[in-house]
Amino acid sequence: MDVEEWFLTERERGNPSSAIPTWTTGNLAEPLVHGDSYFDHLVTEISALRAGDHLFFTDWRGDPDERLRPDGPTVAELFSAAARRGVIVKGLMWRSHLDRLQYSEEENRHLGESVAAAGGEVLLDQRVRRGGSHHQKLVVLRHPGAPERDVAFAGGIDLCHSRRDTAAHHGDPQAVRMSPRYGEHPPWHDVQLMLRGPVVGALDLTFRERWTDPHPLDARSPLAWARDLSAGADLHADSLPEPLPDPPECGPHAVQVLRTYPDLTLDRGYPFAPDGERTVARGYTKAIRRARRLIYLEDQYLWSAEVATLFADALRANPGLHLVAVVPRHPDVDGAFALPPNLVGRAEAIAVCRRAGGDRVHVFDVENHAGDPVYVHAKVCVADDVWASVGSDNFNRRSWTHDSELSCAVLDPGGTFARDLRLRLWREHLDRADGDDADLIDPASAIAAITESARRLDEWHAGGRTGPRPPGRLRPHRPERLGPLTRAWALPAYRLVYDPDGRPLRDRRANTW
Repeated sequence: MDVEEWFLTERERGNPSSAIPTWTTGNLAEPLVHGDSYFDHLVTEISALRAGDHLFFTDWRGDPDERLRPDGPTVAELFSAAARRGVIVKGLMWRSHLDRLQYSEEENRHLGESVAAAGGEVLLDQRVRRGGSHHQKLVVLRHPGAPERDVAFAGGIDLCHSRRDTAAHHGDPQAVRMSPRYGEHPPWHDVQLMLRGPVVGALDLTFRERWTDPHPLDARSPLAWARDLSAGADLHADSLPEPLPDPPECGPHAVQVLRTYPDLTLDRGYPFAPDGERTVARGYTKAIRRARRLIYLEDQYLWSAEVATLFADALRANPGLHLVAVVPRHPDVDGAFALPPNLVGRAEAIAVCRRAGGDRVHVFDVENHAGDPVYVHAKVCVADDVWASVGSDNFNRRSWTHDSELSCAVLDPGGTFARDLRLRLWREHLDRADGDDADLIDPASAIAAITESARRLDEWHAGGRTGPRPPGRLRPHRPERLGPLTRAWALPAYRLVYDPDGRPLRDRRANTW
């Protein structure tokens, strides 16, 4: 396998201001499917940290009382206990909008206060484009003197409520408020990567670049700055310990760290990305253009016209290419003003793909065995069972240009990582046992199997749910239709508010990433 055929080269990355390596080799990447698996591994690894070890993390939302195992510890208890043992604990949480807008300012603040009281330091970071967020979900654990134990976790799972679900999809007992269509405890599907090897050094650097950004944490929000000052919030980052050498090679995987940072030229941009960084968009673009037989996606927001056009072009250029996407049945919001912009963007994106690929475009949503819809929060892409990516970024313009995002693309010279990830996810969605996937390996028979399973389940529902429930959890996704008057206002609202563009003006005009 020629890594350069799939990964971005140094020139293609387009951000010489960052010292992050183009890619690393000799890594071991392991997908952790669902929050209960991720949280369990996180407790094990953090509990083993000792004085002088490092615990660095970034997140979009952190709930201090979220239990990481059924009987605990909570996020705050785990991180605070590490700090009390002498572990160097440093965290960056998105400062967020006000709680009355259904965001997470107070939760993030309280997590920081709990860890600070134990001797750690967690900052509320608002160094984002206006209307944007820090959306990276990263934990880096380093062991000076024992680098072979270093490990990092990156992907789509936040350290907060609703994320600790299992493959049974009964939901997290501690739930966030969202659309009532998902019930009191929304079933939740998600994926995180556990990474060992030299890539941990690249992820450590990603954290350090943000931590050492000299710009004020909330200079773009004077009111927030005044509130934080009056509340005695920590507004200045203390120094970090000296960087450690990369961990030794320990596995077969090449990993490329992909990121999004917006253009902040008008606000004195990031020192590590003066014009922003769009390696997430560029990395997906290169991989999707190389795909010839099967692109598989799991995504929370598949709704951007620019992203849909990329898939459409690939489908037109390759008549044997199929696109399979698993998305939420319903948006996470409800209401007369919040719901339509969420619906119109996805409907437009799916329509663009179907006009190009026809019956080679297969879009499904997920339910549990009780028939309750499962909220798909995962951000996964597998191209031709060769290139795979797991990250925080969704398939929309916001994630590819406007917010901060972090993804890891994986190549396996043995050719098994991407395929095994897809098969693992498909076995769950089709109610298959481990190893029962011989017909899922070749794309042609795999497409036949997944579409037939979804058809049978859909017919069982249409027939009044009589008789035994067919195996499988996928059903064909049918975007909700909106009237012309609703579309007239929802489409511009979606484009301007829900899916904004964070590129420099020259790139917008050229329609490049």
